[in-house]
Amino acid sequence: MLPKTDIWRVGVLPVPMSVVVTGGLAGIAPVWLPAGRPFTYLADPFGMWRDGRLYVFVETYDYRSRHGGIDVLTLDETFRVIDHRPCLRTAWHLSYPFVFEAAGETYMLPEAHKSGALTLYRAKRFPDVWTPVCDIALGESAGEGSAVDATPVFFEGLWWLFYAPATDLYSKMSVLNAAYSKNITGPWYAHSMNPLRETANGARPGGTPVVLDGALVVPLQDCSQTYGGAVRALRISRLSPDTFEAEIGPSIVGGEAFGPYVDGMHTLSACGNVTLFDAKHIDRSMGKWLVDAGRAPIVARKAVKSLWRKIS
Repeated sequence: MLPKTDIWRVGVLPVPMSVVVTGGLAGIAPVWLPAGRPFTYLADPFGMWRDGRLYVFVETYDYRSRHGGIDVLTLDETFRVIDHRPCLRTAWHLSYPFVFEAAGETYMLPEAHKSGALTLYRAKRFPDVWTPVCDIALGESAGEGSAVDATPVFFEGLWWLFYAPATDLYSKMSVLNAAYSKNITGPWYAHSMNPLRETANGARPGGTPVVLDGALVVPLQDCSQTYGGAVRALRISRLSPDTFEAEIGPSIVGGEAFGPYVDGMHTLSACGNVTLFDAKHIDRSMGKWLVDAGRAPIVARKAVKSLWRKIS
């Protein structure tokens, strides 16, 4: 049986996110950003407008190294890419570069649960130089202090953080927790009703929350059929440290206009009058086998070096 490999691509929807989460994607044509070389991808887009330019922060991933980092693409008003550069690299995998502003500063909260921590960064030189501010402590419920796709939003006087616990694979895909704080740097307190949701069809966060008609709407991933199979909008009608009431909307995924990237979607990000998204194509060719075969000598050399260091 041939391998199934997720290949993601990032694009821009020329409509505000309120249109997408209320009416879906029918009749909306995407503007695609450039695809990378085979068996690489960009995913998890989050954006910010500055001086007429749209800065899009993304996960960049190569199946040859199996290690993700964060890049930033600069787009002009026609969504043409005029610059593309790395902006954050660490020894561990990075993804989901959630960027936001608070108290006159620009922050990024990337997904990095393999580090064992949830680290908040501040822009030292926007958009490509970032410095760590603090580790956000969420306790054992997050999975030894770490969390997957942590999504912050300021709502009704409090900072809220929605996330999937990094405890195990099931929790990463099927559990939604929340924490709250008066300050973005904490201290953070767990919601008394955690887990708020426990289901594969809409729990892991998938983009920027927005406020519509007074309700907080949080994009969630639908992983019931495949990882990142679709995005669903969770409309929260009541939210306080001790209350939570919400309804989940229908699946949002691209149709024919998104071909061949019609096999899933796992990020929707509000950015002014546009919405950023990613969509995936499942590659079913032998190419992934060839990539893995090329990695084998590299992996073997690393294993030998590691063993030598231990015994020498």
